[in-house]
Amino acid sequence: MTARTPAPPPDLLVAADLRKSYGRTSALDGANLSVRSGEVVAVMGPSGSGKSTLLHCLAGIVRPDEGRVRYRGQDLSAMSDGERSALRRSDFGFVFQFGRLVPELTCLENVAIPLRLNGVRRRAAEAEAARWLERLEVADVAGQRPGEISGGQGQRVAVARALVGGPRVIFADEPTGALDSLNGERVMRLLTDAARDTGAAVLLVTHEARVAAYSDREIVVRDGKSRDLERVA
Repeated sequence: MTARTPAPPPDLLVAADLRKSYGRTSALDGANLSVRSGEVVAVMGPSGSGKSTLLHCLAGIVRPDEGRVRYRGQDLSAMSDGERSALRRSDFGFVFQFGRLVPELTCLENVAIPLRLNGVRRRAAEAEAARWLERLEVADVAGQRPGEISGGQGQRVAVARALVGGPRVIFADEPTGALDSLNGERVMRLLTDAARDTGAAVLLVTHEARVAAYSDREIVVRDGKSRDLERVA
């Protein structure tokens, strides 16, 4: 009897026919995207193509003018602002180009923020934060503040913060854009390895082919429209 090929997992996050304008400027004009659990998808395109707007719509930060974003079957546009904020705290993690760490807090306290916002007690939150700093190879900067560490270390701290709460989706917007090539490669290796180990999906906005090479699949955005390149089998 011939063994059946297992069916692929269902899509975790789906954007359908998204349109978004700012005044007379069209940022998205019918963009589509889907991502499965554990998949790393690179969103590529020239500056001004709409890739960051697409990411913000997928994360529920920006409401599209038309089209739908569904996360685990739920329509994000139908949620209240409070429900979308709660979803971003519980299910989504974020890594930005310049880290956006809180300068007054230590690196350990920065990583613990998502857990503290979700009601985890300080000691437990900081113990989990310390584990992720170790995983991202920056345990030695736990007691330092962001202004006292290098850019590469700061971005790894930001990745630890994105992962500490066990998100299902990580949104990374030009996560290596402010780093040299060596630190950029290190950040991407640690981010994608950790995400795959935990089963999290990664949506990665980048204009660099060397960064996109860490993905399973690429989405090309141009003039607000998206083209989905073939999934890796």
